[in-house]
Amino acid sequence: MAQSSKSTYFNQDELQDHKAAYEKGGLGNAASLIQQKLNILCNTELNIAVMGDSGAGKSTFLNAMRGVQGDDDRAAESGPTETTMKPTSYPHPHLPNVCFWNLPGIGTTNSPTKMYLSGMTFQIYDFFVIILHGRFRENDISIANEIKKLGKNLYFAHSKIDSDLYSMRKRNRNFNEGEELKTIRRDCASKLEEAGSSALTVFLISSFEMNGFDFPNLRETLANNLDDLKKHIFMMSLPNTTLEIIHNKRKGLKKQIWMLATVSGSVGAVPVSGLSFACDTGILVCAIKEFRKYLGLDNASLQRPANRTGKPVKDLKAVVKSPLLGEISKDFVLQKLKGSVFGGISAAKPVFDFIPVIGPIFGAGSSFLQTRKMLNNVLNDLTENAQRVVKAVFGTD
Repeated sequence: MAQSSKSTYFNQDELQDHKAAYEKGGLGNAASLIQQKLNILCNTELNIAVMGDSGAGKSTFLNAMRGVQGDDDRAAESGPTETTMKPTSYPHPHLPNVCFWNLPGIGTTNSPTKMYLSGMTFQIYDFFVIILHGRFRENDISIANEIKKLGKNLYFAHSKIDSDLYSMRKRNRNFNEGEELKTIRRDCASKLEEAGSSALTVFLISSFEMNGFDFPNLRETLANNLDDLKKHIFMMSLPNTTLEIIHNKRKGLKKQIWMLATVSGSVGAVPVSGLSFACDTGILVCAIKEFRKYLGLDNASLQRPANRTGKPVKDLKAVVKSPLLGEISKDFVLQKLKGSVFGGISAAKPVFDFIPVIGPIFGAGSSFLQTRKMLNNVLNDLTENAQRVVKAVFGTD
């Protein structure tokens, strides 16, 4: 195969099916199967359960992961007492198929562990994050062991580490942050070993510093323990707080471009005046809008980091130098396909390329090559601008 299943979201059986469909019924047959995979990629659900005692920092963590502020209408409620006695869902602001769930701590209910597990329908969640602040409790370990029996991944996050360190610094003029962090890690590891859960790791985090302490490591660990489809969805859901996150989003979106180009040039495509090839401009319009949203460059996505940092949103928009932030219509797409910035492969230059599940495609004027060229250029442009925004927001690489 020209590309591995890992790089195309297809397993080997699916790649063989697509190749057989092409050999039997041509590009249209194979493109229909590719469209089905794109639909699955867009609609696959990811359900993330967040647990912990009242006051541990669950709500702040939920809001941080969704990129919303505490005063946002969509924010998880927070307070000194338990604000939820049943699972409460918090959909992602622009990815409704990604949902975070605030689960009540077992210490807030009158149910034994077994009844609690049944009432919380743990089977529906893809993984669990238990937020801790302070000591481990017997219920935390009990729930962790039951979750492991279900074959689900579980992660402990010791929250408010910034506040803890601040208090230690005030109490001790000889305070050494590195040594204190090592002490906290050893203590957490010791508690887990005593409870027979030494294989688990405790991440030391502050939900107000998503690029500090163990938060980046936690994000990476959560992503890497998901299958390819759900990892892609999880990565797209992350707030843009680092250049690495943007880089990973670009890699994920780039994997879809050949799929979109194949579908655009085959399923329902019609010749367009002024172009030497047929394409589905509606697919390209949707793709550009989706790329822009995932990379945090639509209006709503730019407003969220502005709210979080107190920077005027107009200052963030000022660093974006791209026509792709304006209205994206079929006329806009056609104009760019005819131009040389986002499209326009010279027919005089021989080009050789391939569709991974089919094989080689020859000819600079093919629909596949033209639309793939445009989407690659669009993605590069949006990535560069998303990087500028992150630098403007956080003042660092």
